[in-house]
Amino acid sequence: MDGQAVADIKRCDIGPLILLGPPGAGKGTQAKKIAEVYSIPQISTGDILRANVSAGTELGKKAKAIMESGELVPDSLVCDMVAARLVEPDCARGFILDGFPRTVTQAEWLDGFLQSKLFENQPCAKVPPIVIEFAVDYNSLLRRLTGRRSCPTCGRIYNVYYQAPRVADTCDVDGTKLVTRKDDDEQVISERLKAYERQTLPLTEYYRGKGRLRVIDGDREMDAVTAETLETLEHGNRL
Repeated sequence: MDGQAVADIKRCDIGPLILLGPPGAGKGTQAKKIAEVYSIPQISTGDILRANVSAGTELGKKAKAIMESGELVPDSLVCDMVAARLVEPDCARGFILDGFPRTVTQAEWLDGFLQSKLFENQPCAKVPPIVIEFAVDYNSLLRRLTGRRSCPTCGRIYNVYYQAPRVADTCDVDGTKLVTRKDDDEQVISERLKAYERQTLPLTEYYRGKGRLRVIDGDREMDAVTAETLETLEHGNRL
C-alpha cells in the first residue's frame, strides 16, 4: 500500500466497529491492528471504567462506591460512561468497541445512542455500524488459552502448542521459569466459554437480524484474519 493510500485510509470515516468473539478468539490483537491502520481508538468498558475512577469524575465516583460495596456496576452507569467516551474528538471518524455491547439490552441502547442528537455531530454518525464476529473452534480456544504461559520477570507470553519456548517452561529472554495464570485453568476456561456462548448468542442473532453481522474464521493464521478483517471494513458498509 503506497503512502497516498495510507493517508486516504487515515482520513476516511470508518464509523462504529463492534468486535465479538469468545475469550481467546483474537479480538484484542485484531483491534490493535485496525486501530493502527485506521488511526481510530480501541475502546473497552474496562478501560473507560478505570479511567473514570482514576480521574475522579462524577461517573467514576458512583462506580467506585458501587464496586467497593461489592456490587456490579449497572448497565445504566456503564452506558453513561460509553456515551461520554464516544463523543470525544478522537472518535470523530470512528472507533472500535471491544467487549461492548455484551447483551441485547446494551446493543439496543447503543443503537439508540448512535442515532441520537448527542452523537449526530460526529462526522462518522452517518456511517452504519459494522459488527464482526471472530469464530473459533471450541477445541482451538482451549489450546490457545490452556497452552498460554508467561514470564513473571519480563512479561513475555508463550503458548506450548503454537509458540513454545526453546526450552520447556523456560523464558527465552531471561531464563525465568514460566507460569500459568490461575484463570487459564481448563475448568475455569470451559466455564468462561460456556458463559460467553449463553450470553452472546442472543446478541449475534440481534445483529444478524439487522443484516450487520459479518463472521470471520478466526482459526487461521493471524495475518490472514487481519487481511479479511480489513477487507470487510473496506467493503462492509456497502454489502
